[in-house]
Amino acid sequence: MADPTTQSAQISSAMNASSTKESTYYVMELVYWRDPKKSAVAFGMSLLVLLSLATFSVISVVSYLLLALLCVTITFRVYKSVIQAVQKSEEGHPFKALMEKDLTVQPEIFRKYVDVCLTYVNRAIKQARHLLLVEDLVDSLKLAGFMWLLTYVGAVFNGITILILTDIIFFSTPLVYERNKTQIDKYIELIRTRVEVTLAKLQDKLPGAVKRTKAE
Repeated sequence: MADPTTQSAQISSAMNASSTKESTYYVMELVYWRDPKKSAVAFGMSLLVLLSLATFSVISVVSYLLLALLCVTITFRVYKSVIQAVQKSEEGHPFKALMEKDLTVQPEIFRKYVDVCLTYVNRAIKQARHLLLVEDLVDSLKLAGFMWLLTYVGAVFNGITILILTDIIFFSTPLVYERNKTQIDKYIELIRTRVEVTLAKLQDKLPGAVKRTKAE
C-alpha cells in the first residue's frame, strides 16, 4: 500500500502540471491569435492600461477604471429600473444572476495556484543561485553580458516604456514567427552558433576557467 504522503505529493504534482499546461495553452491561444476577438481584447486592454500608467499615476488609473465601471453599472441599473417601472414588470435586480453567483475562492483552487507559483519561485531561486554563484562560468558570463546591455536599455527607456514594448512584442512576435518560421530559425541558428563559438574561445583564454563537460 502506498504511503499517503507520497500519494498526496503525486496528486499535487499532477494537479500543478495540469494547471500549468492549461494556463500555457490559454496564453498560446491568445498570442497566436487563434481567436482574434479574444486576442484583440486582451491586447487592447493591456496596452490601454500600460499607456494610462505612462501618463497617469497608478492611483489615478485604478480610480478612473473603477469610476468608469461604476458609471456603466449605475447607468444600467437606473435604466433597467425605469424600464421596469414603465412596463410594470418584476424582473428584479438587473445583476441578480451575478450577485447570486458564488465568487468565493475555494481552498483547493487557492492551494493549487499557490503550488504552481511556488514551483516557479523555487525554479527561479535555483537558477539565480546557478548564475550568481558561478556554477557554470559561461552561463554567468552570458548573464553579465545581458545585464550590461540592459544598462544601455535602461538609459534610453523607462520601466513603463519597456513594458509597453514587451506587450507589443508579446502579441506580435509569435504570429510573425509562425508565418516565417523557416527563415527566422535559420538566422537564429546562425547567431547561436557564432555566440557559442565566441564564448568557447573566451572561456579557453580565461585563466582557470571551468569548461563544460560532455555530460552537460
